[in-house]
Amino acid sequence: MPSDHKNPTPTITEDLRGAGQLSTEAVLGIVQIVEALHARISATALLQGNPRLQRTSGIARFVYWLIRRITLLVGAGVDKSLGRLGKILKKTSSSQAREVVVSALNGVLGDYLEGRKNPLAIMMQFRKNGISLKNLTLTEDLEKTKGRLMIMVHGLCMNDLQWLYKGQNHGEALAQKHNLTTLYLHYNTGRHISENGKSFAAALENLQKSYPQITEIYLLTHSMGGLVSRSALYYGNLVQHHWIGKVRKLFFLGTPHHGAPLERAGNQIDNILEIHPYSAPFARLGKIRSAGITDLRYGNIIDEDWQDGDKFDANLRRSKPIPLPTRLASYAIAGLVSQENQAHLLPEWVGDGLVPLGSALGKHQDEKWQLYFPAHRQYTLKGINHLQLLASQAVYQKLDEWLSHTDL
Repeated sequence: MPSDHKNPTPTITEDLRGAGQLSTEAVLGIVQIVEALHARISATALLQGNPRLQRTSGIARFVYWLIRRITLLVGAGVDKSLGRLGKILKKTSSSQAREVVVSALNGVLGDYLEGRKNPLAIMMQFRKNGISLKNLTLTEDLEKTKGRLMIMVHGLCMNDLQWLYKGQNHGEALAQKHNLTTLYLHYNTGRHISENGKSFAAALENLQKSYPQITEIYLLTHSMGGLVSRSALYYGNLVQHHWIGKVRKLFFLGTPHHGAPLERAGNQIDNILEIHPYSAPFARLGKIRSAGITDLRYGNIIDEDWQDGDKFDANLRRSKPIPLPTRLASYAIAGLVSQENQAHLLPEWVGDGLVPLGSALGKHQDEKWQLYFPAHRQYTLKGINHLQLLASQAVYQKLDEWLSHTDL
């Protein structure tokens, strides 16, 4: 696991090298899929009754071997060339467009990028205005806010800069009104949620040691960020971290506590494709998605949920219920894309378009999996989708209300 506090500013050279490496591996993967399909359709394979054949034979096998060798040689050449260019290209790239692309890539392939030590893999860190905390200090801000800190945790395929959505940033607006210091978590959303949870817990413990003047912590989370935060609280409590006692309130915006149906549907498609020998090679294309995404199938937040099986196994289920933390107040906001007059057209499981209503509110048919948000700590907003939760004035007003009252 990479160190959470080391995240050198990526250069253009590193971006190109990472993209070149990824392109080389993508070509090799496509060649493998095409060859497998070729082998399975071939008359020889059918006559031999061997639907598992993955490689061709004769001249076809030589052609595919040649393609692989050329691809590897080109890939190696590009990587060496970019290494030499590193001495020339010193200018860094910090545009928001780059942040969006790299964050999306990490969401889909983040665990793969990390495993291959690809320079495009995001390393977890705290940031403010897109700048790493290691290049900043919170001392003066914390003095002004009496040690009260709000940390924002983004969702899948996103980054900390995207909390500003359509001119609205709930965290900054709330911080200004309630005298809070703001800080953002930036992380690779393609890693397993539990791995990010443990890293987040460790980062918070280090933050507490660096800034012992922190008196209160508030966590504002969106989508997957809520699961990562729950995981961090679970592991932080397990090892008795000091920051745990500082957390006062935890806010969930569209968090899939019990998973998202789109990932479950994707997993079912994988299984259907694998049934037939001709379509099985294409199942590999569907499996080009990260551990972070597959964790969203059921809302996995601890290692035991995935360690004992293949992440694409349809029978893989969560190992045990993890209740909401008891030492702090938890709040849930859910969106519904349907308007008041459309309730009969769209079922509640459609939710905000990505997260079902019940999942966002922690409801479950099996009582042991139920997350109990008191009625005054949950809020459902109609006519809004998953991303619009970040810009909604109604969402901001509800968060403001919850922060304003200690008994809520």
